[in-house]
This record gives sequence, C-alpha cells and structure tokens, in this order.
Amino acid sequence: MSFKLNPIEVKPVSTKYRTIKTKLPVPESIPLFEEMGKYESRSMHGQYPIIWDSASGCVVADPYGNRWIDFTSTIFVANAGHGHPEIIKAIKEQLEKPLLHTYAFCNRPRVELAKKLVKMTPKQFEKAYLVSAGTEATETALKLMRLYGRQKDPKRVGVISFTGSMHGRTMGAEFLKGVPSSSEWIGHDDPNIHHLQIPYPWTVKNFKDADWERKFEEDINSLIAKKVDIKKICGFMVESYIGWSAYFFPKAYIQALAKFAKMNDILLTFDEIQSGFGRTGKLFAFEHYGVDADMVCMGKGMSSSLPLAGVLGPKKVMDIPGVGSMSSTHSSNPLSSAAGLANLNIIENENLVAESARKGKILHDRLGEIQKKYNSRLKYFFGNGLVAAILLFKPGTDEPDGAFATDVFERATHKGLLMVHTGRESIKIGPPLSIPDEALLEGLDVLEEAIAEAEKAAGNSN
Repeated sequence: MSFKLNPIEVKPVSTKYRTIKTKLPVPESIPLFEEMGKYESRSMHGQYPIIWDSASGCVVADPYGNRWIDFTSTIFVANAGHGHPEIIKAIKEQLEKPLLHTYAFCNRPRVELAKKLVKMTPKQFEKAYLVSAGTEATETALKLMRLYGRQKDPKRVGVISFTGSMHGRTMGAEFLKGVPSSSEWIGHDDPNIHHLQIPYPWTVKNFKDADWERKFEEDINSLIAKKVDIKKICGFMVESYIGWSAYFFPKAYIQALAKFAKMNDILLTFDEIQSGFGRTGKLFAFEHYGVDADMVCMGKGMSSSLPLAGVLGPKKVMDIPGVGSMSSTHSSNPLSSAAGLANLNIIENENLVAESARKGKILHDRLGEIQKKYNSRLKYFFGNGLVAAILLFKPGTDEPDGAFATDVFERATHKGLLMVHTGRESIKIGPPLSIPDEALLEGLDVLEEAIAEAEKAAGNSN
C-alpha cells in the first residue's frame, strides 16, 4: 500500500527521545515525495512518508525538527545503533587514504573482516564469501549447496525450503520462497526446489502438545509421496525466523530436520540475513534451536551501515568453486569491509549480544502485558531478543486485520515511534541493540497508546 500525502494535524510531542512539531507528513516535504514518485520505481515505496535527515543511536530525525524512536533499525541493519562513532571513524579513515574500491584485488579491511568473521563464529565456519546484498548471499548458498551435491551425483541438486519464507527478491530466492504470486514473473518453476509448510500455531492441530519429530517425518513423507527423491536432495534452506512474523520454528522440529540432514549428508543452511549478529539475543538465531549449521547467509546487521553481506561455511563447501569462478564487483570493497569490521568489534566490545538478550526480556514481557489488555486483537506476538512482531486480528475472530495494523502503525508514527510496516496483519519491532532501556520502554508505551486509540476509533475500546 501507499500512504497518502495529505498532511494532517497531529498532537505535539516533546520528550528526551521524541519530538513532533509539524503536521504529518510535513507539508514542505511533499514536493520531494512527488518528485520521487515521478522518477523512481514505485516498487521501492510503501513506508510512511518521512524524510530521514539524520540518525544517531536509536533516534531518527527529519529536516523539520521532528524526531522518532526507531524500532526498525532501518529494517534490522543498525544493530550497533545509527551513526556509531567507531563505524564513522573507520569509514572516514578509509575515505582519507583514499581507497574506495578494489574489485577482487586484495585490500587489508577485506582480509581482516573475513578473519574476524571466522574467528568470532562457531568453529564449523572456516571460510567466508563476501558480497553486497542479502539476496546475493542466498543465491551463493543455493549455488554452493548444488555444487556440493553434484560432487556426489550430477543430478543431486534438490533443495528443500519453506513456503512463504523470505530469502530475497532475485530468481533463486523467489523459487525458495515458493509463493506462485511472487514468482510467476519468472515464467516457470524450478522442479528441483521443494517446499514444506511452516508449522504455525494456527496450522498445526494440538500445537502445544505436538510430537515435532513425528511432524517433521510426516512433512518429509509428504514430499516423498509427491515423488521427491530424497537421494537427490543436496540442501535445506531455513529462514531462522520467519521474517514477516518473527516466528521461530518449534525447537524439536528443527532438531529433527537437522538430524535428518546429517543422516542423509544434506547441507543445512540458515538464512540469518535478518536475524544475525545479536538481533535475537544470540550471535545467530539458529543457536536457539541447539543445532549446528553447515552454512549461514549473512547481511543487514553485519555492518550496521553500508551494503555488506556474505556466506560462512566449511572449507569443503566454500572452496568448491575454482579460483576466479565466483565473485561480485563490489563484494568486500574496502569501505564496506572497514565498516563491517568496526561493527563486529562494537558487537563484541559493547557486549551487544548479551544486551539484546537482556533487553529482549524487557520487550517481550511488556508485549505480554499489552496482549493481556488487547487479547481479542493481539492474538500472537513472536520473537526473541530485540526482534518481535505483533499479529492483529478482527476482534474475537481468526481473521487477520491488516487495516487495523496499518492504523496502529500510523498512529504510532504520529506520536514519534517508527516500526516496520509489513502491509499485512503484523507490525515488526527491531530497535538497535544499543537502545537505552528508557527509550525501549517509552516506545512500547507509545505502541500501547496507538493500539488503544485505534481500538477506540474502531468502536472497540476496552
């Protein structure tokens, strides 16, 4: 959806972290949005019309004196916080050399970043492959899994993923998503990519008491019944939590999947592009499941700033492509690499993984309180650490209410709180891991106010 460019009067706000002093959208900003609409593809649009002018820590400011508490981290990029001084320092030092680009030629930040990634992550990750965007990482992992499978059997190129998971917007990523309306532009299916259904609470009978090992076996058997040859499967691609809902799989389900993968020499790859680098209270979200990963796809919070992504895995997989056979023009450029290295040092030095876990308890406890007050609307909230999503429904029904979610989102924005607008029944929350406790709690109070006002406007006030 697109938000209307009609400025309206909103209540002024003035706190330590929030300032709202103009109509919203700001009248003076409208010409810029109209120009953007004239010259830029509309596919890039859909968030509330705010002009970001500066951002520091957990606060985003426009050029007109308004400030918002940021619960988006620019969609989970700014894990270390916006404009962290150490990241800015690293970028400035690289600019002043000057050295901005090296293609595949060696530069020191690139080497130091790859080394740091290997040293700070689980021991099975022996080598890194660096790129610029998360969807590149997904495509890389897909290619590596298939190359690994073909070493054993030229026809062993099958990959299993989950319908509705998000792995990017390029062709392989769309095939992995398994949603026809999203990939029909391709004109054909990939017959070697197969899909299981995500075991949501509303799709599994007796969810709380389910035998998850048996459920996984049933899911695999459903593929076999469709003539899928397990001996031709080379990899699983699992989104560590489901992006739109911050939903984590049942732990025992993923444990059964990992056991099956190991028994059948199938590579297990977790897509950590949105969930990695402390976002969920662990360095990688797959660690919540108590399993090992063969590969992880990384991005977003990997740099807290500039475009940077990649894949980690064992030598036996990462070194399958020959010298010079797999590269990307801007991958591991010195500017992004310097920013990424500074970010990883910040995550360690400021103990941000543990801070995410601690603050995550504050976040989820408060969401639990809000749910108790609005349980006819807020039927579910999911997440771990400093990521969460609330799912909103029509009162007393199982019918998702995307319009109500948009109303809550817009009201919160008018009060000085930015969240992630998904365009459906969920609103996602993901502040920087460095957010002060008082700012986190203030933002959650604003969320509750927005829900209460939206309920009242809908005629359903408590």
